[in-house]
Amino acid sequence: MSQTQLDAPRLVRTQPLLTARNVSKSYGSVPALRNVSASVFPGEVLGIVGESGSGKSTFLRCLNLEETPDAGSYTLDLPDADGNLFDLDRYARRMLCARQIGIVYQNPHLGLLMKHSSSGNVAERLLVAGERRFAVLRDKARAALEASEFPLERMDAPPIELSGGMQQRVQLAKAIALEPALLLLDEPTTGLDVSVQALVLDTLKRLQQERRITMVIVSHDLGVIRTLADRVMVMRRGEVVEAGLADQVFQDPQHAYSQQLVHAKL
Repeated sequence: MSQTQLDAPRLVRTQPLLTARNVSKSYGSVPALRNVSASVFPGEVLGIVGESGSGKSTFLRCLNLEETPDAGSYTLDLPDADGNLFDLDRYARRMLCARQIGIVYQNPHLGLLMKHSSSGNVAERLLVAGERRFAVLRDKARAALEASEFPLERMDAPPIELSGGMQQRVQLAKAIALEPALLLLDEPTTGLDVSVQALVLDTLKRLQQERRITMVIVSHDLGVIRTLADRVMVMRRGEVVEAGLADQVFQDPQHAYSQQLVHAKL
């Protein structure tokens, strides 16, 4: 397969898979998001960067339908996702997320049952989506763990007995088990050793290239975003201060805050 063929899906720009418009969220009198908008096309990776408290993780939780904003709209161009997703009830949100949206949290405790087996954690997502056949649950859990490069001889070990890097691989396997249309990643390498970070990033990059998964990744680490993202959105104090192609933002940032972030990394 030629490189042109491999890259073809990224060159086709038709309808965005994800469209968020004017998303605002406050906690009491403290604004966390101020009119944040974003669109992501099929097979594209959007990276969101900013310091702690910039609102990037809050925005990701809104995309995962964990948070309901005070204002704004969110749509996915999918057959089973009609209208503004923020208007869905709790059950409809749960089912949509189980089938179409995967997430990997910075803290594995938020995404995993730490004392259940690793394969059981993956199967739990399949159960929520309606699968009840044990053999199918086992086979799909094994396939997802293998795709995330998790050692299959440990698939019955609970995450509490695993390293941080292995816990993230279990989260990733759980997130991709049903081949979701959208994968959300919230600081997926924070707290890991540098060598383990590199292995996790290699796995994410391979999965994205092989499966053309649409991703939104949040990180304060510009190296992580530079490795994975096609486009970048820079957030500060709940607002988007700059957005553009990753190479453009990293090589020639326009906003003073973006320049500060890039220069600090360099």
